[in-house]
Amino acid sequence: MRLHRLDITAFGPFGATQEIDFDALSAAGLFLLHGPTGAGKTSVLDAVCYALYGAVPGARQSPGTSLRSDHAPVDLPTEVRLELTVGGRRLEITRRPAQPRPKKRGGGHTTEKAQSLLRVHDAEQGWQAQSRSHQEIGEEITQLIGMSREQFCQVVLLPQGDFARFLRADAEARGKLLGRLFDTRRFAAVEERLAELRRIAENQVRAGDDQILALAQRIAQAAGPAGAEYPMPQVQPGEPGLADAVLEWAATARSSARERLDIAAQVLSAAESRHVAARSALDSERELAALQQRYAETRRRAAASEAGRSGHDEDQEQLRRARRADRVAPALELRDEAERAYRRASTARDRSRSRLPDTLADAGAEQLTALERGLREELGGLDAARRAERRSADIDSERTALERQARADDELIRDAEGWLAGWEDTRTGLLARIEAAQEAATRAEALAGRLDPARRRLDAARRRDALAAEAAGADDRLGEAREHALGTREHWLDVRERRLRDIAAELARGLVEGEACAVCGSADHPRPARAGDGHVDQATEDAAEAAHRRAEIARTEAEHALGSVRERYAAARAEAVETADTAADADAGGAVDPSVATLAALVDTLTREHAQAYRTAAGTHTAREALTAAEREQAQRAEDRQQAERRVSARTSRREGLDVEQASLEEVLVQARGGSGSVTEHAALLQNRVVLLAEAATTVREEESAAARLKEADDRLADAAFRAGFDTPQAAADTLLGDLGQRALQHRIDAWQAEAAAVADRLAETGARAAADRAPAAPDAAQQVHDGAERLLRDASAALASARERCAELGRLSRRAAEEVRGLGPVREEHERVARLAGLTAGTSADNERKMRLESYVLAARLEQVAAAATARLRRMSSGRYELVHSDARAGGRRSGLGLHVIDAWTGRERDTATLSGGETFFASLALALGLADVVTDEAGGVRLDTLFIDEGFGSLDEQTLDEVLDVLDSLRERDRSVGIVSHVGDLRRRIPAQLEVVKERDGSAVRHRVSDGISD
Repeated sequence: MRLHRLDITAFGPFGATQEIDFDALSAAGLFLLHGPTGAGKTSVLDAVCYALYGAVPGARQSPGTSLRSDHAPVDLPTEVRLELTVGGRRLEITRRPAQPRPKKRGGGHTTEKAQSLLRVHDAEQGWQAQSRSHQEIGEEITQLIGMSREQFCQVVLLPQGDFARFLRADAEARGKLLGRLFDTRRFAAVEERLAELRRIAENQVRAGDDQILALAQRIAQAAGPAGAEYPMPQVQPGEPGLADAVLEWAATARSSARERLDIAAQVLSAAESRHVAARSALDSERELAALQQRYAETRRRAAASEAGRSGHDEDQEQLRRARRADRVAPALELRDEAERAYRRASTARDRSRSRLPDTLADAGAEQLTALERGLREELGGLDAARRAERRSADIDSERTALERQARADDELIRDAEGWLAGWEDTRTGLLARIEAAQEAATRAEALAGRLDPARRRLDAARRRDALAAEAAGADDRLGEAREHALGTREHWLDVRERRLRDIAAELARGLVEGEACAVCGSADHPRPARAGDGHVDQATEDAAEAAHRRAEIARTEAEHALGSVRERYAAARAEAVETADTAADADAGGAVDPSVATLAALVDTLTREHAQAYRTAAGTHTAREALTAAEREQAQRAEDRQQAERRVSARTSRREGLDVEQASLEEVLVQARGGSGSVTEHAALLQNRVVLLAEAATTVREEESAAARLKEADDRLADAAFRAGFDTPQAAADTLLGDLGQRALQHRIDAWQAEAAAVADRLAETGARAAADRAPAAPDAAQQVHDGAERLLRDASAALASARERCAELGRLSRRAAEEVRGLGPVREEHERVARLAGLTAGTSADNERKMRLESYVLAARLEQVAAAATARLRRMSSGRYELVHSDARAGGRRSGLGLHVIDAWTGRERDTATLSGGETFFASLALALGLADVVTDEAGGVRLDTLFIDEGFGSLDEQTLDEVLDVLDSLRERDRSVGIVSHVGDLRRRIPAQLEVVKERDGSAVRHRVSDGISD
């Protein structure tokens, strides 16, 4: 990455636009950035960082601090433009922070939201805009440079104070810095993932053992009595041999169940034989009882049939008379229908005559028809009058409509004039709403930028508090583990001492008469030693030693657990405090270690303010639409008022024409109405009289026709009754039964005849008569014998089915148990493999000789690279006296491999970096910073860093050391680098010809370029 040009406008102490040509400064390889204290030397570096990442370095990002210069005029916006080459591409980045500006209308200020622009230079087309999105530009720059803002500030800007503290820091502080620069979170994630996999595998193994034991319990339940004879082995999950014990016990239970199955089959065969014999006897008795009962029932039915013979004869006679009366039924129905029609016609005639005048009470049909014809002719002459009357009504309706339109137009004109009178106030209010919504949008964006850091700090504070409690518990467990380890050690040593006291007796037990002693070599053993009270053997000592080793392992694990919790606690606490320089902490009061309640209140406040601002900003489009709608309504109301005024004059002419037409129609209507209120009423009166006359004539004719039909029906009925053999028509009517009555009589007749025939057939049966002569049957006793045999058969069958089901269930469960055992084998192997890897990465495994965690190991390797790269420059700066080395020694029992020492060639001794003097500390930290820049650059994918800045610290060097340091910095040109030194040391101005001077003036700072002997502003 090489910087070419930087333009700063109204930024920090610079009130006007300042242009910095890095190409001219970098031509010499080494250039000086100097000026008085407070002039703005560091602000130049801040501008570079802000152009690249949209934020200044974290140490200078104070809450509530504005980037805008207080010296800048109000109409000059704050802007930073940086031109650079990175990744083979020439880019131009322009950024403007959120800043106030005067309102375009009215007084006061409004906040203009931040803006960004990224342009790319093309050899043929020149500068081409690529993006205006803050997020897209940030992702593009981070990807090209390969470093985050923190890494860039640490590697490119080289803050010497930070590296001096790095030299004197403990292992934990070094680990935090190196972890941020090299992003070793993935290695910590590997440790956590392996630990999680170990827990998962352990749970799977335990779950598999639990499943096997659950199957064993089900096998015991399925075995029934066999399970009581062979009790299940008492084993626990995780014990060795669990699977073999369960499978062997299941095989024994299956063998016993098969024996019980054979016995149940033999019992069932005997029960089936007894049941067949009992069933045959029961069927015989039931058959005999049925025949005897059938014969007795036949005798009872024969007596009942003979008793009903007389009623059967009466039913036959009644049916014959009813069938003769059926021939008279049509004539009876015809006469009844004629009589009903005559009564209806007479009633209708009387009702229609009652509505006529008394003079027409006895008028005939012909007279009534003639009167109706005359009224119809008079009614036809009123059609023209009715049309005139309808037109008169239409004129009245039209005049009413004109009056209604006139009132509506008058109201429209008044409403339009009232609305248009307040148009200017309405327009001013809507413009104010739009401006307020735009200001809220800018405020919402600023609040959104503050809300995310506040939420991250809140999450970190919650983790910090939870981990504090967890660390306290881990500390207690470590104390208990240490006490337990000490107790087991003392017990082991005591057992060992007791065994050594009686070791002679233990050796004596192995003596054999005639064989040489292993101690003295004699074959005679006259007085072998005897064990005293409390003698301890080898097995007891081994058990005590094993218990001590387990306690030591538990203590070590507790130490690692406590260290892990403390590291996570420190990380969470640092995360809650690290962002204390962000804008979100302005509301937290700058608390160094803020509480969860404070941060939660801050998050709630920012969330509410952001939501309120967002809701207000969301009304921008609505306010604009309201203004557009109001403007359309203003134009429409003015147009409506003009049209209404034109319609008023047109209605006056129309009223005059309607008045003339109404007067001519009224003369015709007066003659046509007669004595009625209107032509329609007079026509309705005539129409009603026509209807009454027509109805009366019709009813008179219908009554005469009905009387003739009734006389004809009486004659036909008398003739039909005589031919059917009845004396009078009434006698035939009384004999009628209808279809339902005749079917009931026929059914009784047929039923008696069928019963008589059936009884005769059953009396002729010889089998039933012979059964009646035998002794009474006893089916109940046979049923009891059969029920007993059936119960025995059911019990035997159930026992056999239960035995078969038990055998099948035992076989199925045994196969499942065998499958579970086979399936659990790979899981056990996976658990052992993952456990070994997790122990190795966590530093608890015996294979990990240094007991270093994976992340610590990686950080140690990175520190070793940094120390080696720094030593190459430190030797030159110190004239070969000093070199930096890293140490694998444990620091505080928590982190390994992050020690940093300095070797003094004059004494040949290795000592701590804190013993260096002020000047020695400066050039040692400078060498460390340059070495770290090289390593981080390689780590970032080999991105070239062609421009570096070194901030302060040269004042602590003597003249000779300063020459050596400048030689080292000048040697960076061998890698085509340019180095900018930020310092106010006067001696550097004589040694470095290429200079950028920052001058402090009353109206804001300014920059001046000095290349060789010339000076340029």
